[in-house]
Amino acid sequence: MFGETSSRGRTRIVALMILGGALLAGMSGCHRPPGPNVVATVNGKPIFRSALERNYEALLGNSPKKPSPEEADIQRLNVLHQMIEDEILQQRAAKLNLVASDEDVNAKLTEMKAPYTEQEFNKLLKEKHETLAQLKREIRRNLTVTKLLNREIESKINITDNEIRDYYNAHKAEFDFIEPQYHLAWIFVAASPQGQAGNVAGSPAVSEAQARKKIEELHNRLDSGQDFSAVAMQFSEDPNTSSNGGDLGFWPESQLKADSVAFAAISQLKPDQYTGVVPAYQGVGPERHQIGYAIYKLIAIEPAGQRQLGDPRVQQAIHDLLHERKRQLLQYAYFETLNDAAKVHNYLAQQILKQGAP
Repeated sequence: MFGETSSRGRTRIVALMILGGALLAGMSGCHRPPGPNVVATVNGKPIFRSALERNYEALLGNSPKKPSPEEADIQRLNVLHQMIEDEILQQRAAKLNLVASDEDVNAKLTEMKAPYTEQEFNKLLKEKHETLAQLKREIRRNLTVTKLLNREIESKINITDNEIRDYYNAHKAEFDFIEPQYHLAWIFVAASPQGQAGNVAGSPAVSEAQARKKIEELHNRLDSGQDFSAVAMQFSEDPNTSSNGGDLGFWPESQLKADSVAFAAISQLKPDQYTGVVPAYQGVGPERHQIGYAIYKLIAIEPAGQRQLGDPRVQQAIHDLLHERKRQLLQYAYFETLNDAAKVHNYLAQQILKQGAP
């Protein structure tokens, strides 16, 4: 039912020219690679094939479906493009003395380990084929990008009361609910690894029975008092919502009723309560099929009617929308200026062009 929800989380890198950017970078001069293990350089700093392969394998995850040679090369180019973008940001942050400190990294690591015993956490690293040193390196790079964007982008964004008022006056109909709206969150477990974008904690289920067992274990965690959003962030297999604690946003009552089983469970809830385990579906009519299992949480129900500008929730919603628009615009422009100034050589793209498609 909710298998195609849209992502509201913040993206770390604007990737509007993934493959094209990688190819163009590879074509910007015919430079010989420093060595067979170097797939690209950014301002002279190498990106090694071993790092590319590690990220590529992480992208594939545990999916039993292996890509064709052409698909594999496209995916590697996509991954490498992201690595080049990230390296450009890392170098800019270092120039501005914004690299995350050891204290920052250790604090984030402690936060990530909190839900697990030491044995569980080590098992999780092993299943992801990742060492603690690699995880800490990833944490440092992520925190560094966040610090850079906070300084270079977020600090320049200002939303005024006049902008909020003007938007409301021009879009009043958006705040007139013709039917009740349900603000929901969910925890989702896929019934099979096919098409699964990623399982945050542990290996994916390979059967419906395993998926049912996994979701029941997560339900037990909730019953034992664990926070719903924390469980969703760590275990939900919907990549579009897990980073937001499983938040699905608002859903019109009529749309919920299209899934009679889910609506029957949700309609019995009071705010802050969650359902038992229910099947999760995708598609409509003859195409409708079960994709896994879910637990839904009711955050709030908004009754039908016009919302006024004086409603703090309306103001916050408009503020967030305008803020996100400005952030995306400034971030895209910022990345373009950094990319223009960087000297990038994509030897993998150059090699593929020279050899031709496999």
